[in-house]
Amino acid sequence: MPAPIEDYALLSDCRTGALVSKEGSIDWLCLPRFDAPSLFGALLGEASNGCWSLRPLDAAATSQRHYVSDTFILVTRWETAGGIAEVQEFMPLQSSRTDVVRRVVGVAGHVEFVTELRLHFDYSRRLPWVRQVGTNEEPALRATAGPEAVTVRGVRLVAEDHRHRATFTVAAEEVRDLTLSWFPSHEHAPAALDVDDAIAATRSWWQGWASGIQHDGAYRGEVVRSLLVLRALTNKDTGGIVAAATTSLPEDFGGSRNWDYRFVWLRDAALTLEALIAHGFLTEAHHWRRWLLRAVAGEPNEVQIMYGIAGERDLIERELTSLPGYGGAAPVRIGNGAVDQYQGDVIGEVLVALEAARIAGLEEGDFSWPLQRALIEQVIASIQRPDNGIWEIRGEPQWFTHSRVMMWAALDRGVRAVQEHGLPGDADRWAGVRDGLRREIDEHGVDADHGYFVQHYGSIEVDASLLVLPQVGVLRP
Repeated sequence: MPAPIEDYALLSDCRTGALVSKEGSIDWLCLPRFDAPSLFGALLGEASNGCWSLRPLDAAATSQRHYVSDTFILVTRWETAGGIAEVQEFMPLQSSRTDVVRRVVGVAGHVEFVTELRLHFDYSRRLPWVRQVGTNEEPALRATAGPEAVTVRGVRLVAEDHRHRATFTVAAEEVRDLTLSWFPSHEHAPAALDVDDAIAATRSWWQGWASGIQHDGAYRGEVVRSLLVLRALTNKDTGGIVAAATTSLPEDFGGSRNWDYRFVWLRDAALTLEALIAHGFLTEAHHWRRWLLRAVAGEPNEVQIMYGIAGERDLIERELTSLPGYGGAAPVRIGNGAVDQYQGDVIGEVLVALEAARIAGLEEGDFSWPLQRALIEQVIASIQRPDNGIWEIRGEPQWFTHSRVMMWAALDRGVRAVQEHGLPGDADRWAGVRDGLRREIDEHGVDADHGYFVQHYGSIEVDASLLVLPQVGVLRP
């Protein structure tokens, strides 16, 4: 059984991420990208589905943990009857390789550690071929499964059934580095990592990024950590921003609404972009806009609500039987069937975010404004079409009030771009459609008896998405 969801900490190299439990077990890791098949899948099952544990042998050991200031270097301080030690864990931000580092540092006395490695590639569908490749002085284990392989260094691991185990002791000021390095199996394994250099470079990168955060108000620590998480979910190569690091964590414990969120929703990415822009990060806005141009390139009527990390379109939803699910919540899914839905609000969120970037000083490129004009025309072409809405309802499309408002916002941003920024476009026609849409929303999107906005036309229900109405300017707060 995996740990409670809230007991996991995230490590990230801005390409993928590992989830580490309070008990020192990496229970989720997909390499080399968030959307790759899992190497460690115990989060969605049991230890036998893949994990890497590292903790004191003393079952009574207690721990406290924290991130090194403004980084994703996780420090767990273990106290036992015999001593104190720290485990420093991180994923180096290297340009050409993918590693997980677990550095054990003795603080006082002696602490005996046990580590157990269960490698189960491809969503727990492939046991690897494993062999010892190191020496007594520099032990190393290599595991290969089809197109991918990993090398684990730092301690001599001994096979026990389908797991590998080792114990070792650290004294005060003693350091032991355990590393896992991923690589394509047809290539040579990467050289051993210089952990001192890697930890210094990783600390410098994260802290350097966080130093650019513009926020002097309340809750600075929480705001900084939240922005760091958004950066951790943003691919440093492509600019794609994934909605989550995981698949199939249940909406309800034991339920079946378990979706794969390791993709780039235009809506979620646009909202993330607004948060980054609001705190001074125009470079990320430029990077994501370039991703957007590549992802949606082609006919405007072929725009999807979501894409892969590099702009992939084929995200077919499948169910896996190799993973039993978090706490038995089945099925486990990869891919997401919502990719085929029409959600009328999405273009509005994109254009609102791009306007924020424009106001913040990001200049329009040769293709960025033509793309936005094409998206506005797509909104107009779809004006008579009901949709599945922000909640991705898997039922009959409806006239969702939030979706209609965001279509209004798309048209409004187009009009303002022409009138306030001097960009070319048919502002008068856009304004006419926008104002007609506003009259429609006032007539059909409001409960006639009580005067509140409703979830969709003909309904008396409300939902949280309606809180964005004043934020996008369709009415005053």
